[in-house]
Amino acid sequence: MKEITGRVVSVCRSNEKGQTKKDEGEGVLKKSYGLVGDAHAGTEKEISLLSQEVVDEYCQEHNLFAFPGSFAENLRVKGIPLFDLPLGTILKIGKAQIQIIAKGKDPSLHHAYSYQGHSLLPTLGIFARVLEGGKIRKGDKIRIDKES
Repeated sequence: MKEITGRVVSVCRSNEKGQTKKDEGEGVLKKSYGLVGDAHAGTEKEISLLSQEVVDEYCQEHNLFAFPGSFAENLRVKGIPLFDLPLGTILKIGKAQIQIIAKGKDPSLHHAYSYQGHSLLPTLGIFARVLEGGKIRKGDKIRIDKES
């Protein structure tokens, strides 16, 4: 079976919840914590991811321009079909390992953040926990390490 790999497009964080995240180009993932310096680190959903392909398709359909971090994602990745992966899948980025723990958010829970009236994380976002920490940066290879 062919190995599926992709690339990290952006590494984004914000100091406060409910704000657009800024693409820092690199960051440190800390085990059982998340992206160091991000307001959501230390929560149950330690890190959030969006697929660049999904963002591109959504933006085209809604005549919208969105830069990395617009939808409050920590990582934007390209080449990995994130939403198709089962819960429990482990992704490797350099020395870091993250495990997919949720797809989207519970629709009954309030989600206050939106970018120009659009929210992607509640329906198209992936949430993960950090199993092994390490430095990550834009352009890093990301691969499926293990599917459950």
